[in-house]
Amino acid sequence: MKQGIEHYSVGDAFDDFILIKSASRGITSNGKPFLTLILRDTTGEIEAKLWDSTKEDEDIFLPEQIVRISGEINQFRGKPQLKIFSIRLSQPTDNVQVADFIEKAPVAPETLMERLTSAIFEMTNPSLQRIVRALVKKYQESLLSYPAAARHHHAYASGLAHHTVSMLAVAKDLHDLYPQTNKDLLYAGVILHDMGKIKELSGMVTTSYTLEGKLLGHIPIMVEEIGLMAKELEIEGEEVLILQHLILSHHGKAEWGSPKMPLIREAELLHLIDLIDARMNTLNRALDKVEPGEFTERLFGLDNRAFYKPAFEEK
Repeated sequence: MKQGIEHYSVGDAFDDFILIKSASRGITSNGKPFLTLILRDTTGEIEAKLWDSTKEDEDIFLPEQIVRISGEINQFRGKPQLKIFSIRLSQPTDNVQVADFIEKAPVAPETLMERLTSAIFEMTNPSLQRIVRALVKKYQESLLSYPAAARHHHAYASGLAHHTVSMLAVAKDLHDLYPQTNKDLLYAGVILHDMGKIKELSGMVTTSYTLEGKLLGHIPIMVEEIGLMAKELEIEGEEVLILQHLILSHHGKAEWGSPKMPLIREAELLHLIDLIDARMNTLNRALDKVEPGEFTERLFGLDNRAFYKPAFEEK
């Protein structure tokens, strides 16, 4: 039996447990109902069709349910699709749980928290440090479990903290290279820039956008959180305003969802660090799925480009 849906090829038989990420009802051209299931495990996702579905099927096969499927990998419009022969819900005696099917960050949450705490201890500006420390404490559990996105970069459990810690490593090196930058401000921007996604996204299993996420977005959410926390801690001054600007401008351009373009040196650097880490994570995960000499699938977050994995071996 192959380990993970990503490693199956067209023509392979499939007989294993897998998690339902989403389920939607459809009607064929001749009026028969069917369910489109997006299935996932720790390696990837695949679409499946349950033809001639019943009302009972619609009530049973719901997101976040584990199912045992027997079927075959086919291809539809150039993408793999699982043809279902039989399907059933998992039972307690099957000894499977949702966590078994969720992709996780390559670094343990405890280690991620240690690195976040270490960065906060490095900060010397009392106002910035107190705001950051208070917000990390307030949202610590979610920060260590949430993905950084519904799709694309760091879209896995603990992805938000993994993204943040990776950016802190880059920020530290760039501050050493450019000591004119304010390290405390840069660290604060890195740690808080995406924390609003805790309210923007629904969670780590079947990640979707909340109503607050759809109507406001993580950037305005976090700007408000900073303002409220500063008021609660009775912190006033330019640091609060500039930190809010870093959050507002970290996407860099209006067409990328940024309410403001960076107008502070550290804001420009934060945007570039975010871009680097997001793109490298997307690339690394895509390239890990192909063999040397092959192209990845087209990557939406990278201008819909397909990237080539060089065939020569590194010396």
